[in-house]
Amino acid sequence: MITKKENFLIKGKHHKPIITDYFYKKDNKPKPIVIFCHGYKGYKDWGSWNLMAEKFAEENLFFVKFNFSLNGGTPEQPIDFPDLEAFGNNNFTIELDDLDSVINYIFTDKSIEKNIDISNISLIGHSRGGGIALLKASEDNRISKVITYAGISDIEARMPKNEELKLWKENGIAYILNSRTNQKMPHKYQFYENFMANKERLHIESAVKKLTIPQLIFHGKEDTVVKIEEAFNLNKWNPKSELFIIDTMNHALDNIQPWTKNKMPKNFNKVVEKTITFIHN
Repeated sequence: MITKKENFLIKGKHHKPIITDYFYKKDNKPKPIVIFCHGYKGYKDWGSWNLMAEKFAEENLFFVKFNFSLNGGTPEQPIDFPDLEAFGNNNFTIELDDLDSVINYIFTDKSIEKNIDISNISLIGHSRGGGIALLKASEDNRISKVITYAGISDIEARMPKNEELKLWKENGIAYILNSRTNQKMPHKYQFYENFMANKERLHIESAVKKLTIPQLIFHGKEDTVVKIEEAFNLNKWNPKSELFIIDTMNHALDNIQPWTKNKMPKNFNKVVEKTITFIHN
C-alpha cells in the first residue's frame, strides 16, 4: 500500500514555502530516493504527475515532488497560478536553492529515515526542470543519477535579444500569455539580471560535461517546444549518457491538464518504466 504525504510545507530560503509530496511504501526498508522537478508554467500536480508518483512508489522507490517556491502556486491553491507576483520574482538560482532545501529536508526528516537510502538519490526534471536537475547534479555530490524528460540544454538561447531585451529592461517587466489559464504571466527583468550574474553556474553544457554519474535522456520526436536537437546536445556532451527518442511523443509527454484518466499516457508510461529500471540498476 502506498503512503502519501501531500501538500506539506518545507521552509525555503526565499520567504515562500516549498509545497511538497512524498509517495512511498511504508515498510521500513531503505529505498532509493527520486526527486522530480517540474518545468516552466508547471507544478507538481500537473497532468498525470500523481499517477507517475504512484508508479514509482509501487516499484519500491521513495518519490518526492514539489512546487518551486515562486512558481505561482500557494499552500491554499497549489494548482495553477494564483500568486503571479511570486511567479514574476522567480529565477534559476532560486529554483536551485529550492531543490537544495528539499534535499536537505529529506536528510533531516526523522519520520522517513527507515524508508530512505540517502546514499541513492536520483533527480528527474521535465523541460526547464530538466535544466535545473542537470545543474544541481553537477554541483552536488549527494546526487547518484540524473534523468531528463524533454529537458532544455541552453538557458541563454531562451533569453530575449536586441529590441525585445531593451524593452524588457526599460519596462522592468514583460508578459507571456498562458493560453490554458488565460493569465498574463509576468517576467521581471531581475530574471535576466540573475542569469547574467550567474552565467557560469547556469551553463548547462559545462554542467553536463562535468557529470560523472549515470545520465538518462528522454525526448519526443514531436516536441515543438524544446527541439530534439537539445537532447542530441545533452547526449553529445556526456558520451556515457543514454538517450531514448520516443517517436510520437510531444513536449508534455502526451499529458494534458487536467488529466482525467486513471492511467498515464502510453508513451509516458514507457518513459517511466525505463526510468525505474535505470534507477534500480
